[in-house]
Amino acid sequence: QVQLVESGGGLVQAGGSLRLSCAASGRTFAMGWFRQAPGKEREFVAGISWSGQGTYYTDSVKGRFTISRDNAKYTVYLQMNSLKAEDTAVYYCAASKRRVVVTTPPEYDYWGQGTQVTVSS
Repeated sequence: QVQLVESGGGLVQAGGSLRLSCAASGRTFAMGWFRQAPGKEREFVAGISWSGQGTYYTDSVKGRFTISRDNAKYTVYLQMNSLKAEDTAVYYCAASKRRVVVTTPPEYDYWGQGTQVTVSS
């Protein structure tokens, strides 16, 4: 069983930046970030392979968000720049038992509790 703890959320003005962190209790393989806004389904944001060499982003965040990982620290990061009001959501970290990047919730085995990101316009 892997436990995931997110941090780094908060309130930021449009155009600003935030860096989310997700600390795992042990070794993980592919990791991902999802988000869920009120009244909407949970959506994939970014994913990274176990080695860190493979990454994938949803179109709406390409060029603005960067996912990375430090396997020595069992931590994955999401650097979010040029934030927009539509990025407002609860952001969830997830871990998969697969090694390659995966993009749908059923492909992930462990989830964090979520961290709120609010972007004011």
